Amino acid sequence: MGILTQAAGLIASLSLLIMAHELGHFLFARIFKTRVEKFYLFFNPWFTIFKFRKGETEYGMGWLPLGGYVKIAGMIDESMDTAQLNEPPKPYEFRSKPAWQRLLIMTGGVVVNFLSALLIYILLMFFMGKEYIPASNLKYGVIWDSLALQQGLQNGDKVVKIGDVVIEDYTEISRVMVNDNPRTITVIRDSAERIVTLPENFMAQVIDQRALPLAFPAVPFIIDSVIAGMPAQEAGLLKDDVIVSVNGVETPWYTDVITAIQAAKGQNIKVVANRAKCSDTLFVSVTNEGRIGIVARPAEKILSTKIIHYGFLASIPAGINHGLITLRDYVRQLKWVFTREGAKNVGGFGAIGSMFPKVWDWGMFWERTAFLSIILAFMNILPIPALDGGHVLFVLFEMVTGRKPNDKFLEYAQIAGMILLFSLLLFANGNDILRLFTR
Repeated sequence: MGILTQAAGLIASLSLLIMAHELGHFLFARIFKTRVEKFYLFFNPWFTIFKFRKGETEYGMGWLPLGGYVKIAGMIDESMDTAQLNEPPKPYEFRSKPAWQRLLIMTGGVVVNFLSALLIYILLMFFMGKEYIPASNLKYGVIWDSLALQQGLQNGDKVVKIGDVVIEDYTEISRVMVNDNPRTITVIRDSAERIVTLPENFMAQVIDQRALPLAFPAVPFIIDSVIAGMPAQEAGLLKDDVIVSVNGVETPWYTDVITAIQAAKGQNIKVVANRAKCSDTLFVSVTNEGRIGIVARPAEKILSTKIIHYGFLASIPAGINHGLITLRDYVRQLKWVFTREGAKNVGGFGAIGSMFPKVWDWGMFWERTAFLSIILAFMNILPIPALDGGHVLFVLFEMVTGRKPNDKFLEYAQIAGMILLFSLLLFANGNDILRLFTR
């Protein structure tokens, strides 16, 4: 059920973003009286789920959810329909419009995607505010990934600084690590401040082993709910129980309990739980999938959070600033894609779908949608033929030199760009499939 919820979130999000992107092209085309022959959500090779015509435009929905398109008269695009280019240009065609109008038509999708992301962030700030766990409120410190432990960091460390960046929100730990690739982490351990030095290739190892996020809040495993009919209920575990050991091994942290249960698939385990000022020992069967039927209390309900509320006017700069920071971080993190470790971890639709929660959450859905909208805007403006940025590049060349690339060159460039994009698509989704069998 969780995977279906993630898939639903991915499809809904991409549908909204594709519609917004194509609407940007459509609106600018209509403003400049350029004929739009088709407006489609998803691609429709061979057949269409539904379609209807209104005025001079055919609207429809395809079956292949790899994107969408608007077919603009007199333009070489992914449809590769070049028949009309053999005829004299008509006033309503894209190729007949001034270069500055063609530039705005081609950037319309990117502009709408980016503005949509900013609008979503503004509304999230206004309606939900910003809630986070300050690093100073991590009274138990953090739990590190095994790679970080190998460098001398210890579970229970309280993070003060990463490089020269003072950590306010604990989620900044991974973000700053990926962006800055720092050499030092300053922590408080045993009431003393310590500086841990990291090797130069540390982040390359993290990317290679998909070890993000590097740190989680250290919290005990407090049972928030017990699933009916599962082994935990049958054994007598109750809500608010604190699991302190499994099979005689102390489990002070949430991650310790998860690890112990996963290591005992299909077996019976001895669980010691603290409840109402006493301890109780219970024997619980673990399913072959490594489950006993308990849900842990989230860190946000155990540790003190900070909530920032924004009025409508204050939410505007806050949302815009968040969007700009998100774009900046995404661009800075792209450097890892061009490394051997990063290329191995490029993901396709499976990786994107995993960003969505397994239990529907409207706040998370809109936050992920805004993030994907920024990615879609940035990727589309890259100067690659077949992307908006490729068309923009050729229009800018014309505006600077006064010479328009001939139609045959644009046709070949479009074909080359499509081959490159489909190769990247196959590579990214191939990585997803490979990870299913190797993780």
